Amino acid sequence: MLTLIGKRLLFAIPSLIGVVIVTFLLTRALPGDPAAYFAGPAATKEAVDQIRKKLGFDKPLIEQFVRYTGDLAHGDLGTSLTTGQPVAAELRNRLPASAELTLLGLVVSILIAIPLGVLAATRPGSWIDHLCRVTTTSGVSLPVFFTGLVLVYVFYFRLGWAPAPLGRLDVFYSAPPTVTGFYLIDTLIARDVEAFRSALSQLILPAVTLAIFSLAPIARMTRASMLAVLASDFVRTARASGLSPGKVIVTYAFRNAMLPVITTLSMVFSFLLGANVLVEKVFAWPGIGSYAVEALIASDFAPVQGFVLTMAVMYVLLNLLIDILYGVIDPRVRLEG
Repeated sequence: MLTLIGKRLLFAIPSLIGVVIVTFLLTRALPGDPAAYFAGPAATKEAVDQIRKKLGFDKPLIEQFVRYTGDLAHGDLGTSLTTGQPVAAELRNRLPASAELTLLGLVVSILIAIPLGVLAATRPGSWIDHLCRVTTTSGVSLPVFFTGLVLVYVFYFRLGWAPAPLGRLDVFYSAPPTVTGFYLIDTLIARDVEAFRSALSQLILPAVTLAIFSLAPIARMTRASMLAVLASDFVRTARASGLSPGKVIVTYAFRNAMLPVITTLSMVFSFLLGANVLVEKVFAWPGIGSYAVEALIASDFAPVQGFVLTMAVMYVLLNLLIDILYGVIDPRVRLEG
């Protein structure tokens, strides 16, 4: 297993280098001039040139890239021009908000999609099988921002059940002392039950929005994988041996059907990282997605580059976790590694 992990980390290095190069070139190719943006519409050409020189954008592209990679080697992601704060500090402060929202949405979708897929596979042609198909089709068809707006309109504007979509906490509560950065955990550590309820109520609608978006591929893959395993020879042998249906499904079929589902989870998580940007804008969520969008609008290169690099590192770590889970579920993966 250690050999497998080492190989995966070694293969991840060229991917991260490619992300750094492509992100740097794409941000420079974007329309708009950061110097002109921050100088203002009434600024003279001399003032814009002075700001451009101060930012280092007057130098050749290769020289800018060498300077950028040198800063990266020292852990410096640059400074945001819009906020004046170090990008690394901004991302560190905002990442827990995005991670809490994404993980909760993924957990909700798993708790719904996997049982739904298993029940649909064990009862083909039944009402629950049709429910699974309708649910997965709806989840794939609806854009995530549209789902979020509909949920806000129904549960906040019409019914009044949900709080205003204005961040992680209600305006009447203060943020708990930072321990993990996850408000649900930090409020429990601080034993602030009211703040915990407020944080949970603020999380429900955006998490459900992400869950609706992500449960479709998980349920479809679970159903398809379970159908394939249930038709295999070893499952028929287990049934012929007199084992109970529950033991056959849980012990034999489900474990062997989990490998494709875990692969799907890794892809779904990467999709959620992208969808999180739209959800954060809809619900005014102070995460790294909304931070990157605001920086992109302002042609602020450093936060955009830091955001993309952070997403790439998270994706590499996620794939490493998936490889470890593979080895836990199927020992043959460890032997191949």
